[in-house]
Amino acid sequence: MVDAADILDANILIVDDQEANVQLLEQMLRQAGYRCLTSTMDPHAVCDLHRVNQYDLILLDLQMPGMDGFQVMEGLKDDKVGGYLPVLVITAQPGHKLRALASGAKDFISKPFDLMEARTRIHNMLEVRLLYKKLEDNNRALESLALHDPLTGLPNRRLLMDRLALAMAHAHRNKGNMAVMYLDLDGFKQINDTLGHDVGDALLGQVAARLVGAVRQGDTVARVGGDEFVIALPELSHGDDVADLVSKVMQAVSQPYSIQGCGVDVTASVGVSVYPVHGDNVETLLKSADLALYEAKRAGKNDYCISGYADLS
Repeated sequence: MVDAADILDANILIVDDQEANVQLLEQMLRQAGYRCLTSTMDPHAVCDLHRVNQYDLILLDLQMPGMDGFQVMEGLKDDKVGGYLPVLVITAQPGHKLRALASGAKDFISKPFDLMEARTRIHNMLEVRLLYKKLEDNNRALESLALHDPLTGLPNRRLLMDRLALAMAHAHRNKGNMAVMYLDLDGFKQINDTLGHDVGDALLGQVAARLVGAVRQGDTVARVGGDEFVIALPELSHGDDVADLVSKVMQAVSQPYSIQGCGVDVTASVGVSVYPVHGDNVETLLKSADLALYEAKRAGKNDYCISGYADLS
């Protein structure tokens, strides 16, 4: 359900070419407790106003000179201002009601209007509108959770795979290169065991932020589980790009951390694979980077290994 306070805080626009009608509606709504009211007597301004303010309700008079309410609704639909048309029309013509509803209006008030009926229709429409917005927000949140790691906010494996596939398709079309870094924190289990999982989780959040800051704008940093991160590097043009980017990433991770008053030091090991020489599909490329990470760990950690050697110059 929607809280009564949220309904009274709804953003409402009154559109009527008669100042007396505007004043009457404003007085009625303020007496009912509504706080966020805007009005205009210029129907041509409605689309721009709604685009900026995203009103929860537009009280729209149908009969106005120069541009009637039907034309206003068409303008709102043509501009694609949101996916929901929050219009309640006001009309003295009974024959216009069905046409207004067919044009996208959600409800209507007849002139001269009964104040109690008008308040009830406005309240009911706002309740539906705000429930609709809550549903949209919940759907966006669920979609984000499905594609992002809840701890760090980074893309998860599912979103990473999609972006890798797109980057690989782009590289294939342009006969270019792309690379993958598979990164693992050295000694993370010991930090969890000695300082606690709260510190470990906070460390992962800070590492994620540093990784994002260390890579290029078009790169993707993803957390794929535990203390493992994958970085997708699309559109490489020179062989030195990989080594330079890996060094920058490792240097960013290895700077000291301060978490809950504790100084924490951690390093990273990185495995790198390059398309197309180390794999011509996403799964093979990731596996090659994972094997290179294993070699970097075996060599003593705090190091990186490129899967084989590729001269990309």
